[in-house]
Amino acid sequence: MSRVHTVTLNPAIDQTVSLPHLAVGEVNRASAVRHDPGGKGVNVASVLADWGVDVMAHGLLGRANAAPFEALFSRKSIVDRMVRMPGETRTNVKILEEGGRTTDLNLPGFAAGTSDLGPLAESLSAVAEGELVVISGSHPAGLPASASARLAALARERGARVLCDVSGEALVEVLAAPVLPDAIKPNRHELEGWAGRSLADRAELAEAARALVARGIALVVVSLGTEGALFCSAAGAVLARPVELSRGSTVGAGDAMVAGLASALVEGLDLGATAARATAFAAAKLRNPGPHLPGRDEVRALEARVERVAVADWIHAAGPMADEGERT
Repeated sequence: MSRVHTVTLNPAIDQTVSLPHLAVGEVNRASAVRHDPGGKGVNVASVLADWGVDVMAHGLLGRANAAPFEALFSRKSIVDRMVRMPGETRTNVKILEEGGRTTDLNLPGFAAGTSDLGPLAESLSAVAEGELVVISGSHPAGLPASASARLAALARERGARVLCDVSGEALVEVLAAPVLPDAIKPNRHELEGWAGRSLADRAELAEAARALVARGIALVVVSLGTEGALFCSAAGAVLARPVELSRGSTVGAGDAMVAGLASALVEGLDLGATAARATAFAAAKLRNPGPHLPGRDEVRALEARVERVAVADWIHAAGPMADEGERT
């Protein structure tokens, strides 16, 4: 299995506060709190390492509080190529209520500039032809919206395949670039932001995903929260959803899906098997706090039980789509 490289431009320490119910404007007493070094690409690297994939982590990292990240990388044998920045990596506070509802408070962190992309690009010289580069997450203050697209183009120039999980202006830049990534994983709201229109109609959503495949993106995955995820490629399209969903923390579930996609791409799985793998990773992560997978046998069992639905049947299903795309 070849190495996977993750790129995280805006990592974070995820502080998850658990309580029975969040009462806004009142004093709340937490039942538990945990801290996980994260950020989307770091979460992807963590989950891939649990699966046994050789991973190298690239990106930007605040020097002042790098220790938790360094401990994670050491513990999971992830090669650390993160570029150290002055200041602190941001903290994201996630308030988790009983029942699974999460409220996010994303705090500011270090600022970066275009000049910081130079050392990061240099770290990507470790990427070999045929390897996979996963670019995930937001940009820190000061970086241009084109930063992820530039790094994707650099990886493609080195002969690597690229999987992007970005949103907003970064997604616009990635999809406007002369060379497109091999795979993308927006959720419905992110895809709507790029398209500039509502995609609440299933047929319109499927058509938007197919149009991106026709433009040259080999795999387009649109996550749909509790409804599952839509997987489109030149080979066809399928809607995949887990047979069961844990009520655990959703922190990192979408990143676990990206890790599942990455492992499937590395292993050369077909579309149906890729859908099952990615969906199982996301469902399995819900059983653990933080960006960590349970044992391989447990994930394989979930993978075998993933429900795959013909897109035509899904389009004609009754009722509106679940409005939870931001969570997966």
